[in-house]
Amino acid sequence: MTIWTVERLGHKGEGIARGPDGQQARAPRVLPGEVIEGIAEDGRIAAPKIVRPSAQRVRPACAHYASCGGCSLMHASDGFVARWKAQMVETALAAHGITAEIGGIATSPARSRRRAVLSGRRTKKGAMLGFHGRASDQITDISDCHLLRPGITAALPALRDMVVAGGSRGGEVSLTVTEGPEGLDVAVTGAKPLDPALSGKLTAIMSAADLARLHWGDESLTRRAPSQIMGRARVTPPPGAFLQATAEGEAALLSVVRKSLQGASRIVDLFAGCGTFTLPLASHAEMHAVEGLAAPLAALDVGWRATPGLHRITTEVRDLSARPLLPEELNRYDAALIDPPRAGAAAQAAQLAASDLSRVAWVSCDPVTFARDAKTMIEGGYRMGPIFVVDQFRWSPHVETVTSFTRD
Repeated sequence: MTIWTVERLGHKGEGIARGPDGQQARAPRVLPGEVIEGIAEDGRIAAPKIVRPSAQRVRPACAHYASCGGCSLMHASDGFVARWKAQMVETALAAHGITAEIGGIATSPARSRRRAVLSGRRTKKGAMLGFHGRASDQITDISDCHLLRPGITAALPALRDMVVAGGSRGGEVSLTVTEGPEGLDVAVTGAKPLDPALSGKLTAIMSAADLARLHWGDESLTRRAPSQIMGRARVTPPPGAFLQATAEGEAALLSVVRKSLQGASRIVDLFAGCGTFTLPLASHAEMHAVEGLAAPLAALDVGWRATPGLHRITTEVRDLSARPLLPEELNRYDAALIDPPRAGAAAQAAQLAASDLSRVAWVSCDPVTFARDAKTMIEGGYRMGPIFVVDQFRWSPHVETVTSFTRD
């Protein structure tokens, strides 16, 4: 066995350890400063033994943590994780010569995830349902979860019954589960086609678990139209639609966005989705929502039309990666909001930098692509404000940020 010293954590939360001969290797579930023992194969220590633990090491609260890949940092103190996530943002920006001011960190509480993607597989004795194991395609069957809202955890037996009813022994079923005011909204892919017999079984499971909607493949079984509250509006998202992972995280992002765009009367919302930011901001400004998919915008439009007192909202289906809004289009507005996917918004950032807009609120779910796009904005004459770190994906390496770009 080789003795290693953990120097730091990589961007995926694995430790970067150095051996006595200077060799480096990655190790899971370790912390900086720890001395570990293990054998490295292909640059990775699969099962490190902790010889000297860090003062930041804590006992994981979840009984499934040893095998489940849903969390990767539950062995670290909350304070360490918060500081590490802020450092990830600072490091990504520093790589582009940008000094970041961290304005604050908002961490969602345990058991607050209202949306999760679970994996299921039918077995001889029933079904496995949960998250994949660490670096594995094996499913860890869970009975409890410190990430998920209690309503989702309570429905795990019913979701497992669905896998038994409609899964196949040879394939994996994916279940996107979202909790809302009307109950759970479940979208299933990878299962058997819906036929009358299966429909009857699933309807019975839905009724027993009091689910609102089940979208099975391309067909829906609906007991109640599921909704999400966005500002003053109530929206019924398409099955499996993107949603901020926690209500607390969404509120933290929205608070900074509101302050960044305060006073603007005409705002363009880029990558608008179902209206997470569009609808709340419509209480004080006219909005133009741009999104690459038609279904989320249709849901947004229905929610707006059913809500009295909101300013006008227009929508546009447009792939902003291939066809970003050009400066002459952006200049029609007082300000912009952008919330791109993990790939960032390189093409749209270039057009924003070339526009006359004086204010842009920027939400990001990836520090590396955000840093790349922030450099483009700064080179275009913008000043970046303080960055607020929002940790909706507790105990994971995932980091979200929100900030503002301004110029005279």
